[in-house]
Amino acid sequence: MGRIKPQALLQQSKRKKGPSRKSATAILFYAVILVIFALFLFATYRHWPGRTRFQQENYISVSEDEKAFVKSKKSDLPGYAVLTTSKGSIVVELYKESAPEVVDEFIDLCQKGHFKGMLFQRVIKHYVIQAGESHGTGAEDWNLRGKQHTSMKHEAFMLGTSKGKHVNKVFDLFITTAPIPDLNEKLIVFGQVVKGEDVVQEIEEVDTDEHYKPKISIGILDVTLKQKI
Repeated sequence: MGRIKPQALLQQSKRKKGPSRKSATAILFYAVILVIFALFLFATYRHWPGRTRFQQENYISVSEDEKAFVKSKKSDLPGYAVLTTSKGSIVVELYKESAPEVVDEFIDLCQKGHFKGMLFQRVIKHYVIQAGESHGTGAEDWNLRGKQHTSMKHEAFMLGTSKGKHVNKVFDLFITTAPIPDLNEKLIVFGQVVKGEDVVQEIEEVDTDEHYKPKISIGILDVTLKQKI
């Protein structure tokens, strides 16, 4: 058997150690990758609560802005109506919170001039005065058709509209001159007289026929909307 030369032994030794050096390099490379990934996860987790808190604060801020916008839109709506009649002016505070849909319709009709020239068709002493079309012969003829509204109690000097006629797209106006609890199911109250009660009482005192229609013409000359008085 021939002897192996020293140079051949050295080359064989190098070839055997080569794979070991490559394996160590690969292990080191993957270890570095794992460390970097771990640091990334740590940094992300550390800042996540702050990010969540920022998102929550941002959401709360947006919600508050939306509420403020809605509130500002409501505050922009007129809060009062001045009914100028042939007997004087009647100032009414509008109930924007308790009857928003009816108030919106009333404001829209005022802007269109719907109530200009509207006559008081029915005057019942210690009861109501009514402006607008009426086909009945007495208070009991006011019908109850249409959807129900949550209405406030009918104290004296409350402004309302008939439920049945309101549904039939005839927006008439009633001002009570005394507390009338039996009308709670027939009228939608959407305001209260805050000035001009004496004018309401003067209209209440006019002479009427057997159908409670005034013998002299008394009407609404104009309606002015105001935010404040």
